[in-house]
Amino acid sequence: MPDISRDILKLVVVERHRATGNIGLGMVMGFGLKRGALASSIAHDSHNVIAVGTNDEDIFTAVKEIERLQGGLVVAAEGRILASLALPIAGLLSDEPLEVVVAKLEKLQQLAKDLGTTLASPFSTLSFLALPVIPELRLTDLGLVDVNAFKLVK
Repeated sequence: MPDISRDILKLVVVERHRATGNIGLGMVMGFGLKRGALASSIAHDSHNVIAVGTNDEDIFTAVKEIERLQGGLVVAAEGRILASLALPIAGLLSDEPLEVVVAKLEKLQQLAKDLGTTLASPFSTLSFLALPVIPELRLTDLGLVDVNAFKLVK
């Protein structure tokens, strides 16, 4: 269970390419969220959906919005979407003009700060938590990976 007072939040990676149903679950520190959830389809290298949050309802809401958008970045709280940036091209790129994308990204980052994050770039940080080639521990849709030992943690 998340422990907001100690900055321990739930981390989820959902496989999105082959409908395997794989969902990796873990915990993470350092985001500082006091409420809500962040989700993204930019999750290096496999680009599954990754989400961090204070509760299951907001995490689920954010992940479902990523699915609806066919990829993107999302901020959710109290069971509703606060803002999103659709990335319909492979879940990585937008088809909107640069100015629109920048404005939406800035809004998402401000909302993440409003929810308590202390990170300058929370979506960038989130994207690297699923990259199982950089030490020490990473979360994939198969579970927690000990990168140094090159194995799944049981």
